[in-house]
Amino acid sequence: MKLSVFTVATPDMTPEKLAAAAKKAGLSGIEWRYTEVPADVRGSEPSFWGNNLCTISPSGGTAELDRFKRAAEEAGLVSLSVTPYLRAGDLEATEKVLQAAKHIGASYIRVGVPGYDRTKPFEELFKLGREYLAEAEKLCRKYGVKGLVETHHVTIAASASGARRLVEGFDPNHIGVLYDPGNLAHEGYENYRMGLEILGPYLAHVHVKNAAWKPAERAEDGSLGWSSDWAPMKDGVVPWRQVIGDLAAVGYDGYVGIEDFSKQFADSADMLQYFADYIGGLIAELSVSAADV
Repeated sequence: MKLSVFTVATPDMTPEKLAAAAKKAGLSGIEWRYTEVPADVRGSEPSFWGNNLCTISPSGGTAELDRFKRAAEEAGLVSLSVTPYLRAGDLEATEKVLQAAKHIGASYIRVGVPGYDRTKPFEELFKLGREYLAEAEKLCRKYGVKGLVETHHVTIAASASGARRLVEGFDPNHIGVLYDPGNLAHEGYENYRMGLEILGPYLAHVHVKNAAWKPAERAEDGSLGWSSDWAPMKDGVVPWRQVIGDLAAVGYDGYVGIEDFSKQFADSADMLQYFADYIGGLIAELSVSAADV
């Protein structure tokens, strides 16, 4: 397994500084965030989903793409992914992202998945998702870039089994799944080993972050409410030693990418080094153990 970073988690760094810090920490790949930073937040304090300094702006054209590609190449790193926020069904936008990914030599993009908020029935959303992926698969084949469905709360792919059902029958060379245990902490948890086995050939990438639950307000009937929020890697409900061990056990040898939203570290460089030391250490230890079985 190799280490990468999704730049949504490094908003305080320019692409050049991020690439240098990732290289220093021992990472091998970068997942570039791809979206427009709103004009009204530019110049404000860097933040994950606001003024993120490590985000490819689609309106920047080839010059923008070349800057990010060059940042990775000069550090000897792989531009692993161009990661947008696509809507299921938006094939025009999907193709533009695929073009960007092909230009910088990325292997993946993140495709759209219908959200679930109780306003539309599941079957309608599932049909939309399947029809979109059928067309997206054709585009992915055309550009030689794989489209990934992310396991994500508040979508119809909240769990590994939900994601597998959504991608079932598509060519795993062109459509895969981004497995995110931190998201499963909010919604969609299944036994990690079983979830990885369910995904089978569709398991294409893994994100690392953590979350935890805490008591909230009581409802009118007196029942206790609960809320979930992001947590440091060692302090949340995801047992990363177990997850890395399960990944090794199923033979996963792809990238494991940091997407930490806990704000445990004030400086992204410190977060990257901590990730490399902790998760990289687990990979080295548990991959050897799995090989001995």
